[in-house]
Amino acid sequence: MAMERANLLNMAKLSIKGLIESALSFGRTLDSDYPPLQQFFVVMEHCLKHGLKVKKTFLGYNKSLWGPLEMVEKLCPEAGEIAASVRDLPGLKTPLGRARAWLRLALMQKRLADYLRVLITRKDILSDFYESSAVMLEEEGAVIVGLLVGLNVIDANLCVKGEDLDTQNIICVVPHKSNYILLKCSLNRNGQIAAILDQKNYILLFCAQVTKGDVNCELDTYKQSRQGLDEMYNEARRQLREECQLRQDVENELVVQVSMKQEMELAMKLLEKDIHEKQDTLIGLRQQLDEVKAINVEMYQKMQSSDDGMKQKNDMIARLEEKTNQITATMRQLEQRLQLETDLKIEREWRQTLQNDLERERDTVAQLNAEAQQINALKKEFHRLQDENTQLKGICEEQEQALEELGCKLSESKLKIEDIKEANKALQGGQVWLKDKDATHCKLCEKEFSISRRKHHCRNCGEIFCNACSDNELPLPASPKPVRVCDTCHALLLQRCSSNTT
Repeated sequence: MAMERANLLNMAKLSIKGLIESALSFGRTLDSDYPPLQQFFVVMEHCLKHGLKVKKTFLGYNKSLWGPLEMVEKLCPEAGEIAASVRDLPGLKTPLGRARAWLRLALMQKRLADYLRVLITRKDILSDFYESSAVMLEEEGAVIVGLLVGLNVIDANLCVKGEDLDTQNIICVVPHKSNYILLKCSLNRNGQIAAILDQKNYILLFCAQVTKGDVNCELDTYKQSRQGLDEMYNEARRQLREECQLRQDVENELVVQVSMKQEMELAMKLLEKDIHEKQDTLIGLRQQLDEVKAINVEMYQKMQSSDDGMKQKNDMIARLEEKTNQITATMRQLEQRLQLETDLKIEREWRQTLQNDLERERDTVAQLNAEAQQINALKKEFHRLQDENTQLKGICEEQEQALEELGCKLSESKLKIEDIKEANKALQGGQVWLKDKDATHCKLCEKEFSISRRKHHCRNCGEIFCNACSDNELPLPASPKPVRVCDTCHALLLQRCSSNTT
């Protein structure tokens, strides 16, 4: 694998350098038929195929370059335009054809080195498509991507749409002496190409694929040609070593001069390329103008057909609008009828409600009339009772006056009786004092006497009372000074005093 990577790197160096030198000396925009450009695409295709894993599909096992190249769209959004263009190409049916178209579009855009640099930096993604020792995962891949930067000075105008990239004739690269021989492969009757690759010496040779019945014959032919090619390769390898040594010496001496010369040549050739580019651009613009004219004619025809269709649609729309207006008018009439029915129903319900209210009001009025009659009867009864009350009040006042007169007379009689009793007592020999031992309870409150509740004699009647019932003092006829009297004698004496005063 290391030898294969080294051989691929050398072939890529020779192909890229030869393409740049021939393109600068050619002095105009390159097209698809330019042999160094075809050789460059073949070498790049083999560099990208090196170490590619085999994917299992419905049709068998195959190696597809389109898988890793399609991932560039996710890593670099600017590549999305190329990927979309490749998918839109109608003639491409195989993943290999899409990969070839992608390489050509990236070269025309002058971004091939940038896109592949973004891809090789993501080893984790490439490991899904390549083996661990593939060119794209090793240092040789980074060197090849660095060499691709020099292709930015080349202007390529490739018509990808017109080429048959799925079954395209591929140029073979075979080392011969000090130069590389370019061979064009042929197609078999099935329209397929077979690629036979010597992994040790890395001789690229594409032969026609045959049917299963011719396989043995093809193998014998391949063995015979292999022996001659091995001898040719050994001789070419020896000469290549000598030439590489001489070339290295010359390059070391002329590095400074070549760099200065290249800058001057690039400056002059860039001016020339601008002129050729403008001419090619003018030709392209004329072609585009013709295409635009054809498209305009086609669009005009389509517009006329669409106008006819629009007229028919407008007529249909007018008829539909008339029907819609009729339906709308009918709907309005129905809505008006529905509204009238609704209003009528509401009015009926309102009348029924009013009748119910009126009946309730009539019942209420009847009840009120009955209550009014009862009230009138009660009023008459009340007036009668008021008259009786007035009469009874008059009788009561008269009786009260009579009672007052009787009370006054009775009080005078009581006082006279008391006076008679006192006079009788005085005539009998004075007051009778009750002895202490004969009294155990108060005469008025009937509470039992004790050490705290002591006995007291009333100086008027001579009975024994407690302190609360005899806590009064008045002057008596027998004693001009105020002495203790009971509550009963106190009230009686005060009444007598007041009556005497009146």
